[in-house]
Amino acid sequence: MDFFNNLQDGWTIYLWLVAGAGIILAAIVAIRWAAKNDQFDEDIKYVVFDKNDKDKMSEEEFKKAMEVNKYQEELREKYLREEAEQRLAARK
Repeated sequence: MDFFNNLQDGWTIYLWLVAGAGIILAAIVAIRWAAKNDQFDEDIKYVVFDKNDKDKMSEEEFKKAMEVNKYQEELREKYLREEAEQRLAARK
């Protein structure tokens, strides 16, 4: 603690600048990861619906929901297949 007391006035601004830069960098990394991993799909809201929700939706919305569900299931299978291949390659 004595080290901090011996520093000149105004040093805390640099600490805040480093902390702010770290936060901005972490946000950029998180957004980049999300963009690469299909996390910004606007149609994801339809995934919560299934065939039992047909009476609660218009015909167009229901059709869109079923298309989105099918696409998301295919995408899930793709990612699971890629993950399994990576695990298999790592074992070799």
